Amino acid sequence: MDKSTFGRLLREARQRSLLTLECLAEASGVSVRAISDMERGLSLPRQATLTELMDALELDEHERRRLVQASVRRPQRRVPRQLPPDLPVFRGRDETLTAAREITDRGTGSGHVVAIGGLAGVGKTTLAVHWAHQVADRFPDGQLYVNLRGFEESDEPLDPGEALGGFLTALGVAGGEIPASTEQRSALFRERTAARRLIVLLDNARDAEQARPLLPAFAGCLTIITSRNRLSGLAATEAATLIGLDVWTPAEAVAALAARIGEARCAAEPEAAAELTELCGRLPLAVAVVGAQLSTAPQIPLRLSVRELRAIRPQLDALSADERRTDVRAVFSWSYQALAAGTARFFRYLSVHPGPTVSVEAAAATAGVAPPTARRYMRELISAGLLSRDAEGRFVMHDLVRAYGSELVVAERDDRLAAETRLLDYLRYNARSAGRFMSHYRPEPTSSQAESTVHVVIDNREEALAWFRQEEATIAAALRTVQNPRLLRRRVDLTHDRVGYTAATGRWIEEMAATRAALDAALAFDDPIAVMRCARHLSRALLATGRADEADEAVGLMIAQLHRLPADHRAYAERNISLARDRQGRSAESLHHARNALAIARELGQTMEIAMALGSVGWSLAVVGEHEEAIAACEEALALLQDIGYHEPMGAIWHTIGYAQQGLGDTAAAVATYEQSLRLHRENSDTSERPTFVLNDLASARLQQGDSDRARANWIEAARVLDDLGSRRAAAEMRAKAEALPTTGRGAADAGDP
Repeated sequence: MDKSTFGRLLREARQRSLLTLECLAEASGVSVRAISDMERGLSLPRQATLTELMDALELDEHERRRLVQASVRRPQRRVPRQLPPDLPVFRGRDETLTAAREITDRGTGSGHVVAIGGLAGVGKTTLAVHWAHQVADRFPDGQLYVNLRGFEESDEPLDPGEALGGFLTALGVAGGEIPASTEQRSALFRERTAARRLIVLLDNARDAEQARPLLPAFAGCLTIITSRNRLSGLAATEAATLIGLDVWTPAEAVAALAARIGEARCAAEPEAAAELTELCGRLPLAVAVVGAQLSTAPQIPLRLSVRELRAIRPQLDALSADERRTDVRAVFSWSYQALAAGTARFFRYLSVHPGPTVSVEAAAATAGVAPPTARRYMRELISAGLLSRDAEGRFVMHDLVRAYGSELVVAERDDRLAAETRLLDYLRYNARSAGRFMSHYRPEPTSSQAESTVHVVIDNREEALAWFRQEEATIAAALRTVQNPRLLRRRVDLTHDRVGYTAATGRWIEEMAATRAALDAALAFDDPIAVMRCARHLSRALLATGRADEADEAVGLMIAQLHRLPADHRAYAERNISLARDRQGRSAESLHHARNALAIARELGQTMEIAMALGSVGWSLAVVGEHEEAIAACEEALALLQDIGYHEPMGAIWHTIGYAQQGLGDTAAAVATYEQSLRLHRENSDTSERPTFVLNDLASARLQQGDSDRARANWIEAARVLDDLGSRRAAAEMRAKAEALPTTGRGAADAGDP
């Protein structure tokens, strides 16, 4: 949609809410001018801005969905804008900011690497983000941001390779173009940033070794690293400038509190304001939470708040030997005790969520409430200073706040297992729903879904991709951190349910890591169906990345489970083994397993499975040169599929017929049949790699006819599709075939046609 459509929808929503421009600006924190520009069709909002507007308008799920769809920008050159929002009430750090600006002003003779160190909650991230926003205009190629999770108690530090994968994706690298190893990814990242002026913010790094692979090589980039450790190693090897942060000075702390609750209020009770900041240990995070709490109750005298904080602190002294940790936990406790009972319960369950960011839907599922209720609670937690938002409008919980919430889950005897179960069920159900639009792959049902699962409306591929992108970090974190043995099967099922997304986007490396873990779990609880599924997914990922030899072990596991599988699962497994052996070039074995699948299907009398097995048999026969028998098998399969009205596999079966016709020397018939196959794939919106197989064989047939221009066009089209799917090796092979052809001029006018 265009800007005018979004503007009309926003204006109508505001008018239905009986809000003026000024009232909406006050409620959302977005300026009157910015809202006016949007309503007049002059601009589109960033995701974080859009979320603030929708929350202020209190839109229902349907209205929110329409606005989100209308706000999507048309494709353009990818310039990442990943910085979290700047803090409007930023105060203090004048000397540090002056030093930081001097670093930026030194020119581009050498790359700028700056490491900001200090204890938890001292404001390292806030300072880094503020500085980055101040100088962002000097770096026109964008900003990259990642939370490296160096010190989170609930999760392992982020692997540098995973962080690099996110950076490369943000820079426009297709999933399949992203190498497997951290070293290769780091090299590609340096290559892709070699001519760009970027800001790279590496937040919460554990140590220098975690940060080093993420450093761009170009001298025109600014890299800012935050860590609780002093990263002296980077100073030695990368000439990094080290900046140390301590707590605020007394004056800075009071100024920061005044920025949040008002200058007049602090001036009216200066001694109480100063004591409040001292009770916070002058720690910026604690002062921010106190300021948020006080701003919601402007009528309460500061001296009363001082007494309340004094009363809470002794209760926590025995729980921590770290004085600073006691300071911040006292503040958290004070803010938490002011929450309504429902919001307090929601906060505790929100701390169970394992991801670095959390969506409203995932939060609702985890806490067992409806999304509108979750959205209201999350706004209250933001007001209380216990939650914030990132550049995309997603909700973020500081790791110290999450640790405090986890303590409360134990203290209040909340049901952590139930919360984790609800989260996994939410992820599984919606991954399966979104997976319908990802590829031709359709996972068979696993186990039943919980009734309380939050269902997201997903009606097309764009919405499916948006959901997966929203939740992929949560899925990865859940698979990594949810360790309760009673949830092992759900973790395996979640790995299975997201296969469509990883296949459609070419995220084979991530798929291999997750599937190996799921396979270990399936072997541990000795479920032959689960083992077969996981082994199938693993072999597919290995074959897609050109690791045919490594896939042999996974295929062997499938074969080893055959005698333990129910007949219908055994037929399906035999077909998948046949496909894997075909990809490995072991044609005789492929035909053997395809015939096994057909025999089982005929015994079961399942028409669709018979048709699918006939398709596998037909292809295997064509590959070994039994072309007439292959055509007969495919014609029988087509008739069965037509009878039951299942058209999706027909494109692949017509491809086999064309391949057999070409093998028989009837090139003209083969070309016509390949074209029929492509039409069917397009009609069925097949987004898998299957159409590229047809394009490859169509190109070879046209080359036999002497039409090198159309052959080239087919191979180039196949390479483009494979690039989009992330199949780097296969795309390169198609492109090499196209480039090897001489330009003859024949068919040049139609070179774009299939």
